[in-house]
Amino acid sequence: MEVTKDEEKQAHEVKRQKGGLRTMPFIIANEAFEKVAGVGLIANMIKYLITEYNLKASDGATILFLWVAISYFTPIFGAFISDSYLGRFRVIVLGTFTSLFGLILLWLTTILDGARPPHCDQKFGNLQGCEPPNSTQLLFLFSAFGLMSLGAGGIRPCSLAFGADQFHNSENPQNEKTLQSYFNWYYASVGISVMFSMIVIVVIQDTAGWVVGFGVPVGFMFMSTVLFLWGSSRYVRIKADTSLFSSFVKVIYAAWKNRHLSLPENDSGSWYFLSGAKLVVPTEKLRFLNKACVVKNREIQLNSRGIPHTPWRLCTVKQVEELKSLIKVLPIWSTGIMIAVTLSQHSFPVLQVDTMDRSFIGKFKIPAATFNVFTLLSLTIWVAVYDRILVPIVAKCTKRPRGLTNKQRMAFGLAVSCIATVIAGFVEHKRRAMVIREGFEDKPKGQVQMSAMWIIPQHCLIGVAESLNAIGQIEFYYSQFPKTMSSIGVSLFSLGMGFGNLVGSFIVLILENATKSDDGKVNWVSNNLNKGHYDYYYWVLASLSVLNFFYFLVCSRAYGPENSNIWATEEVEEEDDKSFDTPT
Repeated sequence: MEVTKDEEKQAHEVKRQKGGLRTMPFIIANEAFEKVAGVGLIANMIKYLITEYNLKASDGATILFLWVAISYFTPIFGAFISDSYLGRFRVIVLGTFTSLFGLILLWLTTILDGARPPHCDQKFGNLQGCEPPNSTQLLFLFSAFGLMSLGAGGIRPCSLAFGADQFHNSENPQNEKTLQSYFNWYYASVGISVMFSMIVIVVIQDTAGWVVGFGVPVGFMFMSTVLFLWGSSRYVRIKADTSLFSSFVKVIYAAWKNRHLSLPENDSGSWYFLSGAKLVVPTEKLRFLNKACVVKNREIQLNSRGIPHTPWRLCTVKQVEELKSLIKVLPIWSTGIMIAVTLSQHSFPVLQVDTMDRSFIGKFKIPAATFNVFTLLSLTIWVAVYDRILVPIVAKCTKRPRGLTNKQRMAFGLAVSCIATVIAGFVEHKRRAMVIREGFEDKPKGQVQMSAMWIIPQHCLIGVAESLNAIGQIEFYYSQFPKTMSSIGVSLFSLGMGFGNLVGSFIVLILENATKSDDGKVNWVSNNLNKGHYDYYYWVLASLSVLNFFYFLVCSRAYGPENSNIWATEEVEEEDDKSFDTPT
């Protein structure tokens, strides 16, 4: 017995030494450097495609749109692979190496002359006489984009959840508050890295050229890979569950096959669960699925080890509740699509600012694309204010360690996004009125006597909205899923952003076709900003955002309280694999 006690004490000591703040530099650096590389490239990539690949602006924009959209959708697949088979650590490692290889391929397009079509001066601002890229050159370019999207699919859904795993301790009464601070500062650090990439990486590309400008992100990604692997022996690694996809299908199939069964009482002992499981009785929501875990006759259905003879006709309570947890959050998740449309409004504000007075101090003018930094700056400042000042004050009033619930944060974020969009409409209405007054309606490049600083309030409000709603979403999904499904929960936010980009493009397409006329009158979203009606466009978004806010309230009420989370005391199994361990 003494030996057993010593072994238990040693195991407890080893577990205590894992996780915590010491792992954060390695994990956050991994996500931050991936953002620096990705965003820094996207910001200036349209110029690279036009000048070096001789592509039309519309073709380049389409390629970039598809690249960004794919990068938002791949995390859901990375999350399923992580939570079902490989675990978060391995998927992050694979994603990091894949992103690194993609960046190296992209860097090689700047070095190898044969990877691009012959250089064309484009003296007259068009592609007349320029040789287009051949299929091999495009394949090389698209391979780089594809590898980077696959890498993002491994890093983005797992990195944040993997970091939260280092802090999760259901026995700690301050666990919820600690996790909230972690989510806040994690998101803020990513925002800072995006600001860095939008300013520094873009400047390097413009001044030092593409070889150096693309080589710097490769260096950052290499550092990210080394740092993440260097801290591997300190990580808490939660073991992947069985295939979640097949488990979900099995629950649906078993519930349908058992649809004629009557649901027993909770204390009847007719529910199927594995020995030692925390969940022995299913919840009352989505009760139809409970039929998947009803045992009619234990002697006939189960063998001597308690395993079903026909697995596809009987599921555990845990399997049923895992599927329920995904289905239940989908209505609230759908409310994040509209705010994703608002958060993705980057192009039109840049066009507006380009026609305004961008003077800042003396003769210095702020670049039009740099105004998006105010959104990120506002987000970062608000996270600090909220986490360090507002949470302690609100906690005293609500008697909750976190201050507001996740759903309340999401609601406030939606409300602020409505206000931001309304203000954007009024600013554009004022700008357009000045355009007409000063006679620039037929001069899209003309500059009106209106300071571009008018654009800053809407950027700041969007930053506040994002800090409230986006972080609230991520923390909500993380808290409402079992820890073995955390990557899937976190990836839902990325999936919502992907759908938001598609919906935003769909709205523009509808307005473009619905507002054009045969009498020569331009549509609301005309290429000529001064003749269009982008103020109406913003007010359409504002109206849809208000409707979405009330839709969220309905979904939130239907979901019920967050504190009924059945996974709060869930025990998780850690990995024993040491194949990636390195000394620290």
